[in-house]
Amino acid sequence: MSSTAAPAVALIPAPRPSVDGDAVSVLPATLYVPEASQWLTTSTGRIALDGYSWMQAVHWVAGSGLYEPRRYRSHGPRSFGPTTVRVAQELAELFPCRPGIEYLVRCTGLSERSVEYHLGMLRGAGLLAYIVRGTRVRGAAAQASEFARMVPVEFDVALGIRTVGEGTGRRMTGIAKAGRELMAALSKKAARKVRKRRAKSSSKAPSKGARKGADQGAVTAVSNEVRCTPMGGSSRSVSSAGTTSFPPESKLASGQSKSPTPKKSKAKAGGHRKLNLVGRRFQLARELTRELDWLRGCSVPRIAWVARNVADAGWTVTDVRAWLHFRGEAAHVRRGSGLLSALLAGAENILDTRAKRADAIEQWRGALEAARRDRIRQVRARTERYEGDWQPPTSRAVLREVEAAFDQVRQLEHGGRHQDRDHIGDGQDADLEPRDEEITALIATAKGELMQGETTLITSFEPDTAVRIFGEELVRRARQINRLAHSSLTTIRYR
Repeated sequence: MSSTAAPAVALIPAPRPSVDGDAVSVLPATLYVPEASQWLTTSTGRIALDGYSWMQAVHWVAGSGLYEPRRYRSHGPRSFGPTTVRVAQELAELFPCRPGIEYLVRCTGLSERSVEYHLGMLRGAGLLAYIVRGTRVRGAAAQASEFARMVPVEFDVALGIRTVGEGTGRRMTGIAKAGRELMAALSKKAARKVRKRRAKSSSKAPSKGARKGADQGAVTAVSNEVRCTPMGGSSRSVSSAGTTSFPPESKLASGQSKSPTPKKSKAKAGGHRKLNLVGRRFQLARELTRELDWLRGCSVPRIAWVARNVADAGWTVTDVRAWLHFRGEAAHVRRGSGLLSALLAGAENILDTRAKRADAIEQWRGALEAARRDRIRQVRARTERYEGDWQPPTSRAVLREVEAAFDQVRQLEHGGRHQDRDHIGDGQDADLEPRDEEITALIATAKGELMQGETTLITSFEPDTAVRIFGEELVRRARQINRLAHSSLTTIRYR
C-alpha cells in the first residue's frame, strides 16, 4: 500500500504503564477551543517558547485527527491537513507573530478566503490565541492581528509532558517514557518543510483510491530524495512518448516541411510591443488624464471605456483636444468622465477621416495663437495705462470738455447729429457745484470704481473739493490705490 493511499494514523501512544511511574492520560474524543477562549487571557494552553516546539504541536494535531472543522461549521476545509501546516510554517518564522493576510497570500499562494479559513482552524485547535485583534476602519490603514503561538493542553496530556507554573506561562520540565518515541517523530517532522504537492504527470489516470489518499492522506514532509526528474535518458528501449519520425529529404528540399529555425520575434526593435485594441484605449486615457486639468484624478480604466470609440478610430490626444475645443469646455466640472462622455458622443462619425481631424487641429492651434496674442495686447494696454506718462486733467471743467469731445466723436461714428453744447469757462466754477442727488450718485460711482481699482473720478477734482464731496475716507483710499498702481512692485488685476 502506498503512503499516499494509507489512511491518517492517529499519532497518540496507547496508554500503558511506565517503568518510571509516568503514565499517559486518556484524551477526549474531539479537540476544539470556542471563540471566547481564543484569547491569550482566556486560553488553557501554554505559550510555545519557539517556533520549533510549536510546529511539533501543529504536526501532532494534524496527525491525530482530533480536530474536525466541519463539525463546527458547514463551509471551509474539511480537515486539518498539509495546507494548514504550510500556513503554520510561515507563522512559526515570524517574531512577533503579526501576519497580514496579504503577506500570507503571497507566501503560500492561497486565496485570501483560504488563508482566513486556515487561521481560524489554528485558533479553533488551540494553536493560536489573540494578543491584539486586527482592525479595519474605513479611511484608515488596516491593522494586522497579533497572535501567541500556543501548545494545547491535550498535547501535554497525550505525551505525558510535565510542566511547572500556572496559566499560559507554564514551562515544560519533563516527558513520560511512553511519549518520547512520539516526540522524536514529531521533532523530525518539525525540522522539515511541508510543500505543496505536485500533480503526477502519467499517461494512466490514477485509481480512485489513490486520488482519495492524496486528498485526505496524512501530512508528509519533504524527503531527501531528488524532487526533479533526472535529465538523463531512461533505461527502457521504448519511449513512453512514442517514436519521433523525421520528414524525408525531398520534402525538406522542396520546402514542404516547416523549418527547424525559430521564428523571428514580432516585437519592435526598441523592445516595445505593438499595442492591441485595449492597449490603445488605455494609452489614450492616460494621456488625456495628464493633459486635461479637469480629468486629473479620474480612473484610467473608466476614461479608457469612455474614449473607446475614438481610440478604436485611431484618434490621438491632439485630435481629442481639438474636438473638445470646438465642443466647448465647462468652467466647473463635477464628474470628468461624464462630461467627456457627453462631449465625445458621435465624434468619430463627424471627424471620420484623417484630413478632417488635421483641419480641426489647425483651427484649434489658430484659435490658441489668437488667444495668446489677445492676452499680450491686453497686458500691453494695461501696462501703458498704469505706467505711462499721461495723467488725467485735474480741472473738472476741462474734464467735462474732454468728455463732450469724445461724446461728439462717438455720435459722428454712429451716424448721430452733433448738438452744440455751451462751453463752460473756467470762471463759472462757482455755478458748477453739484446738487445733493448728484453728490449721492457721484459717491456711489466712486465707490464702485474704487472696488475695481479705478481712481479717475476722485482724482479729477481738486483735493479740497474732493474731500468736501466724497469725504476723507474715500479720498485716502483713492490716493493709496493710485500710489500702488504706479509702483513697480505691485500688479493690479481686474476680474
